[in-house]
Amino acid sequence: MLAHLIGPITGLLEKIIPDATERHRIAFELNTLAEKHAQELAKGQLAVNAVEAAHKNLFVSGWRPAVGWCCCIALMYSTIVAPILGIWFTVPPVDSSLLTTVLLGMLGLGGLRTIEKTKTVARNK
Repeated sequence: MLAHLIGPITGLLEKIIPDATERHRIAFELNTLAEKHAQELAKGQLAVNAVEAAHKNLFVSGWRPAVGWCCCIALMYSTIVAPILGIWFTVPPVDSSLLTTVLLGMLGLGGLRTIEKTKTVARNK
């Protein structure tokens, strides 16, 4: 959110501050502030994710596995079941672009976690 304001603000700085060195210093400080803000937001989201994953209630901690299973079932349907059913029935086409993006993102994160465990970088839980 804050990063979207940096461009217009630096454009205004050219009209307000004639000294190029001072203008660049202020623009740098604004960019640094925006990056720090984005990092704090990411840290907050990571903390929320850790609390959700450790929760005992399946409806709180189980939504990530549920998304993974839904993606797997939908991918299996669109690549195996629908073509076979298409031999006998008219099956509507399935748009799997969003499905593939989510599934590959989840598989990538799972793969990184596996690498961490094998290299003993992180604690095994």
